[in-house]
Amino acid sequence: MSVLAGAYSRKIPVTVHVALGTDIIHAHPQASGQNLGKVSYHDFRLFCSMAGELDGGGVFLNIGSAVILPEVFLKAVSVVRNLGNRLEEFTTANLDFIQHYRPTQNVLKRPTQNSGQAIALTGHHEIMVPLLAAALKASLEASDDRPRGSRLKRSSNQ
Repeated sequence: MSVLAGAYSRKIPVTVHVALGTDIIHAHPQASGQNLGKVSYHDFRLFCSMAGELDGGGVFLNIGSAVILPEVFLKAVSVVRNLGNRLEEFTTANLDFIQHYRPTQNVLKRPTQNSGQAIALTGHHEIMVPLLAAALKASLEASDDRPRGSRLKRSSNQ
């Protein structure tokens, strides 16, 4: 199942951020710049609202986008904060086979400079993404098997 189909079936929002002229479909005679701009702007506003939900423990993953998504993310963080909303104590991660300037600055450093955690994972996506998915799945399964709070307090005999 594709990421888009999986998200749709689970009612998870997905956003697409168009950079006009970067995809071959933009040259098609029936492509509408007006429509592309309209839906991309809608998605940016949706992305901003989702970025606002990162406060207090959310996680943002940038997987392989060296330019567009790091810029969109930083602008969304700025929108949330400039509207007077608290956006602190969240985690950002950049997964790529080379760590580039924009993701390092706009995903890892600037958004989390006052509070939060930034993680750079360097490696090939075909290895790193399945490993991350497996780690998340194992963590969720382990937390489902434990009583709530068991990770917070350990007795001295364990």
